[in-house]
Amino acid sequence: MDSPSAPAHRGLLPSQGLLLAASLLTFWSLPTTAQLTMESVPPNAVEGQDVLLRVHNLPGNVAAYHWYKGKIWESDRIVSYVIGTQIITFGPANSGRETIYPNGSLLLQKVTLKDTGKYVLQVILKDYDDKIVTGELHVYLVLSKPNIISNNSNPEEHKDPVVLTCEPQTENTTYLWLINSQCLPVRARLQLSKDNRTLTLLLVTRKDTGPYECETQNFVSAGHSDPFTMNFL
Repeated sequence: MDSPSAPAHRGLLPSQGLLLAASLLTFWSLPTTAQLTMESVPPNAVEGQDVLLRVHNLPGNVAAYHWYKGKIWESDRIVSYVIGTQIITFGPANSGRETIYPNGSLLLQKVTLKDTGKYVLQVILKDYDDKIVTGELHVYLVLSKPNIISNNSNPEEHKDPVVLTCEPQTENTTYLWLINSQCLPVRARLQLSKDNRTLTLLLVTRKDTGPYECETQNFVSAGHSDPFTMNFL
């Protein structure tokens, strides 16, 4: 007859506990397959710079690479590389400035603004399966010094509106305005265009004399105009 003080369940034998621990350790230690990725080096390029589209975590059974600009269409193919024969073939989208490496990375020399966009790498495997990875290349101009243009050099107080424009206009550029070396105040008479490049002052007064300055910024450079001051009649 069992003793009343005996436990209601049986514990694991030492050998069973070790087996369970080993099984759990094996479960948590299973290696995971790293995802194929693409990296732009540098991430934001200056026009005229060389850029490397570097590929990470390639599988071990690669047979060939195909690079495309935009979509996986033959018309968008830049270059192909067959690993077994080391044969390189150029596609319709090749500009003569691209170099492909055995590790799949692509070098673009002296990039232009037109090189901005999506790039696609198709990796062909030896079992005829494929893997696809996409990435973005961003190319920017080094901004020149901006200047302020006014539509009215001698406005009449309480009568004339004045439109100030920050020149030149460039793509992917942020425009900022300063008055008396400070951020623009919130006033009903001050209106900014959607891109902030144009500042309109309605019914100017002598308090609006300035000076005004405009700043331009992108990911690789910045510019600052000379001060502009209004002259009233």
